[in-house]
Amino acid sequence: MAERRNLLITGASDGIGAETAKLAAARGYNIGIGYRTDKKGAEETARAAEALGAKTVLLHGDISVEADIQNVFATFTSELGQLDALVNNAGIVGPSMRVEDMSRARLDQMFAVNTIGPMQCAQTAVRLMAHRYGGKGGVIVNVSSVAALLGSPNEYADYAAAKAALDAFTIGLAKENAREGIRVNAVRPGVTRTKIHAKGGEEGREDRIAPMVPMGRPGEAQEIAEAILYLLSDASSYMTGSFLDVTGGR
Repeated sequence: MAERRNLLITGASDGIGAETAKLAAARGYNIGIGYRTDKKGAEETARAAEALGAKTVLLHGDISVEADIQNVFATFTSELGQLDALVNNAGIVGPSMRVEDMSRARLDQMFAVNTIGPMQCAQTAVRLMAHRYGGKGGVIVNVSSVAALLGSPNEYADYAAAKAALDAFTIGLAKENAREGIRVNAVRPGVTRTKIHAKGGEEGREDRIAPMVPMGRPGEAQEIAEAILYLLSDASSYMTGSFLDVTGGR
C-alpha cells in the first residue's frame, strides 16, 4: 500500500472542508483539520477521517492572525511530518448589503480571512514544500468562488472582490512555483449547501438562489470536495494556475 500523504485543510469543521477531509482520508491522506471556533465539528471530522484509516491532528487557529497560522503549521509538521498538500478552504461572508453600506471593519475582515489569510498559509506551505527550501514539492488548492466572476452585486461585492484577489494570487503563485515542484490551482464553487450563508446572517440563501442556477439546485459539499481531490491528485499533474468552476452552469 502506498504511503499516505499529509494534507492540511483550513476550515475543516464542516461543509466543504469536512467533506474534503473525509474524501481525502478515503484516498490515502493523513489530515490536519483546521478550525477556528467549532471544535466539536472538527472532532467529528477527525473521527470520520480516522475511521477511513487516516491519522489526524486538530489545528486550532484564526487564519486572519499571522501567529496562529505559524502555530497551525508547526503543530501539523510536529504531529504528521512533511507537508504534501494544502487546501485553503476557510472563508466568510457577511450579511447582504450594498457596497456603500459596508463598514471599513467589515471590509478589513473580509480580506483578512478570504485573501490575506490564505496567502500567508500558502507562503508557509511554499517554505515547507519548495525545492529551493529543500522540500519535495506539493500541491496547493485554493477554494475561491464563482462570486469572483459574478461580482455579487447588492449582496456581498466585498466577498467577490476578496475571492477575485485570491484568483489572481493563485495564478501568480502557480507561475512562481511551477519549477519548485508545487502545483497551485483553485476551485470556484457556485452556491453550495453549507453553513456559510447562515453564519453570514442569511440562512437558506442557497434555496433562494437555486432558481438562477441552470441545473436548478444548489451544489452539495461533496461535489465540491470531488473537484478539490481531483486537483490534489496526480490525475491533474499537468495543471497549475488553473480553475475548476463547479457551479451547476451558473
